[in-house]
Amino acid sequence: MDVSVVIINYHSAQLAIESIDSIKKYTKEIDFEVILVDNDSKDDGESLLKKAHPDIIFIQTGYNAGFARANNAGFKIANGKYILLLNADTLFFDNVLKKCFQKMENDSSVASIGGLQLNSDKSPMHYYRNSAIFRRTFYIFPQIGFFNDLIHKLIPEPTYENPNQTDMLVGAFMFVRKEIIEKVGGLDENFFMYGEDNEWSGRLRKAGKLCYFDDIQFIHLENMTDYRRTKISWINRFGTQMLVSNFLWIRKEKGLLAYLILIFHYLSLSISFFLWKITVNVINFRNPFFQLDSQKIFALKTKVLLKFFLKTVFNQKGFYKISPDDNIDKKYQ
Repeated sequence: MDVSVVIINYHSAQLAIESIDSIKKYTKEIDFEVILVDNDSKDDGESLLKKAHPDIIFIQTGYNAGFARANNAGFKIANGKYILLLNADTLFFDNVLKKCFQKMENDSSVASIGGLQLNSDKSPMHYYRNSAIFRRTFYIFPQIGFFNDLIHKLIPEPTYENPNQTDMLVGAFMFVRKEIIEKVGGLDENFFMYGEDNEWSGRLRKAGKLCYFDDIQFIHLENMTDYRRTKISWINRFGTQMLVSNFLWIRKEKGLLAYLILIFHYLSLSISFFLWKITVNVINFRNPFFQLDSQKIFALKTKVLLKFFLKTVFNQKGFYKISPDDNIDKKYQ
């Protein structure tokens, strides 16, 4: 078997069906299998998927295992020489599996290939191409030159001789050598959702190159989930689960000091944002507590981060999943 495609389903059966449709339509000249891992969707998704694609390998986790644990379950039964992690909300429009296969066969130094994400109209989608760009977005500074220069100096982008090389791939599409997964291990099961692809990229790049290629592209529909950010603003740019997961990634890969600096930054901002908005209201002769929703949401998200503080500081094993009550994005959407 050349390639095993692992897709996670959680209330997204129709999207997964369309994704598999596109895989079958465009994949030629290689052998592949599709492993569908369901995170206890408790709907009619299993019957719909098996009816549409009776040849898929279907696994039921029995609970909402999140991204890392569900993918690892798929890895365990995968027969392919290569494994593709693929989101359910994706579509192929060319023979991208064969392209990835050939690139890996031709260059044994490559550990994993990521796909360039496109919108449904095939226009380029914004996403983070390396870890430095991503890390910098967690620091919320005034949009002026001094602060931008400072954060770029403190967190510089990685440089490589190979222009295709990077230090981080996005979990929506990661084409990986199975032998390297067996060497470095699967996704870190402490993560529920988000951040696990960043942490895994750190281990994968120790075994080989991580690359993007201009001709490896896919459409990412970005289906909404309960954990996606809502009411996006300058100060509330990430969802609560994304913050918890990526702060864990920072702790694991960048160390305790980097994590503590980020926590202190958010604690300071929780106070500063309130004081700034109240001052603006007073200057404009408004009620001091007028329009403080964004400030309140940011403070509540920081409060959730603190619930995981000791656990993260000591890098304890566990399931870093926020509770329904702590899903600030859903409560204020």
